[in-house]
Amino acid sequence: MKNKKTDTTAGRPKNNKPGSLPYVWNRIRKRPLAMTGLIFILVIFILSFISPYILKYGWETIEMKARYQTPSFEHWLGTDELGRDELARILYGAKYTISIGFISTGVSAILGIIIGAIAGYFGGKIDNFIMRCLDVFQAFPGILLAIAISAVLGPGFTKVIIAMGISGLAGYARMMRANILSIRSSEYVEAATSINCTTGRIIMRHIIPNAISPLIVQMAMGIASAGLQASALSFLGFGVQAPTPEWGSMLSSARSFIRDYPHMCVIPGIFIMLTVLSFNLVGDAIRDALDPKLRD
Repeated sequence: MKNKKTDTTAGRPKNNKPGSLPYVWNRIRKRPLAMTGLIFILVIFILSFISPYILKYGWETIEMKARYQTPSFEHWLGTDELGRDELARILYGAKYTISIGFISTGVSAILGIIIGAIAGYFGGKIDNFIMRCLDVFQAFPGILLAIAISAVLGPGFTKVIIAMGISGLAGYARMMRANILSIRSSEYVEAATSINCTTGRIIMRHIIPNAISPLIVQMAMGIASAGLQASALSFLGFGVQAPTPEWGSMLSSARSFIRDYPHMCVIPGIFIMLTVLSFNLVGDAIRDALDPKLRD
């Protein structure tokens, strides 16, 4: 009588296998803190687009008679030094902080994946040259490199994304290279080579899809850091500039009034903290869902 092998996937829907999108979503859905963070991010991001249509005051509306007001029923989060409604400015500015976090992380990941894939697959002198260039990038703290690039490009939404995307690519490239070094001698890569698949096809269709899972986790955790770095650049004058109400630029404008009118600094700071915390909670849940050691 033949021994029957135990099927560890018995009873599990085919579209819910480990690593799939439904599987990750089910794992996140079971984490109350992660769901709270995800809901907060979605609500803030949606409100950032519809706030001009649902709020009484626009983010650019100046009312000098209402300057320095503390939170009240008229202005829920108070007003700034020009009488502008803080709630309207916070919600409108959310689109910049969150968008910069997402887009700059995507730019870093795409560039890092391409560079790391080339280095890991070809090896030799190409790998050595790319790694030495990445050593130069990583010799500087990320925020300092972003400041240097921003100083060359100038302030602005698009330019700060470019600066942050370039400054953050080294970590993704190194992780991609390490993953490819462990799988480039796999049987499916050798099979693709034996049937004369082009190098580009092997890298794009066989190597990158099988090496990208750890980078997804790093991207999820990196969005929070990118959003915080975007606020820091705006605070220092290298990011989105006033009068556009990006949270970092709001902090920079309000720092002169922190003793007399602390709400002008505290409120943007709280929203930055909550947004970063929310991204970290969601990223932590994604990491646990994609970690083979934590799968049921």
